[in-house]
Amino acid sequence: MQADWRLGRRAVGLDAASRTVTLDDGSEVRADGILIATGARCRELPTGGLDGIHTLRGLDDCLAIRAEFEASPQRVAVVGAGFIGAEVAATARERGLEVTVIEALPVPLGRILGAEMGAVCAEVHRDHGVDLRLGVGVDGFEGHGRVERVNLSDNTSVQADVVVVGIGVIPNTEWLEGSGLELDNGVVCDETCLAAPGIAAAGDVARWPNRRFGETMRVEHWDNAIDQGQHAARRLVSADRQAQPYAPVPWFWSDQYDRKIQLAGRVRPDDEVRVITGSIEERRFAALYGRAGRLVGVLGFNRPRHVMKYRNLVEQGAGFDEALAIAQQSE
Repeated sequence: MQADWRLGRRAVGLDAASRTVTLDDGSEVRADGILIATGARCRELPTGGLDGIHTLRGLDDCLAIRAEFEASPQRVAVVGAGFIGAEVAATARERGLEVTVIEALPVPLGRILGAEMGAVCAEVHRDHGVDLRLGVGVDGFEGHGRVERVNLSDNTSVQADVVVVGIGVIPNTEWLEGSGLELDNGVVCDETCLAAPGIAAAGDVARWPNRRFGETMRVEHWDNAIDQGQHAARRLVSADRQAQPYAPVPWFWSDQYDRKIQLAGRVRPDDEVRVITGSIEERRFAALYGRAGRLVGVLGFNRPRHVMKYRNLVEQGAGFDEALAIAQQSE
């Protein structure tokens, strides 16, 4: 079988019933199977045309930000204290730059890790001299051709030579409007990644029910994009009776300063959290998350062995008390 590459072309429409993709040059491609993997794009803030304001998604963004840092700016402002923003802040501080992080939540990653563990992430950055501005939003940017300051919602401002905005992503689904597919914060699929007969989706753009956690989710991580892409491709070529649900244990990691932060599972702010080894004060520990009697996640700060061990227990459907007992026996 030969591959027909349509390079330099963009898909602008889809008719799900006939499985026909319309390209930006007016041509059409019909197929027996279609895999939607259009990813997501960064949310942006109005820049007023000022230079020096960046988002970080692809290699070009990375190279542009690196060039800015190598030009020796004095002050870097990072909008958003999620994992992208936190990694940019850590990189800038390790270059000796003055860094301010602006986050609308009371603690970084509070909606994911909960207040206690979000506060630990905040302290890691304070330990390294980052100025954290929490619970405030951005009203706009000012400067003469290039950004000079960031105006905040509390009527204060932050001086900045470079700004990196990391406030999440938007699934690229606009081209699918009117296609016949269900769109809701992504392409809605069944638990096998099928969005319609002969049409599957994978990666940042796919939203599907993960039966392992009893939750419809969309996972923004390249590791999931690889695994889900493979699963979705198999789904397209398999008979219905061979279709298997896609039910992974999501996981990701983030390197910040001398800390490797890893999270496996699907955790919520209201989950029960127990530190099972190490200490928060040392910023080196592992913590388990429990919900409704089940182990649903593990968070590690420089504890990769523990993360892998309890990730396997999450995959096995272990109970929370069972996991805590195993942790106690191991210590």
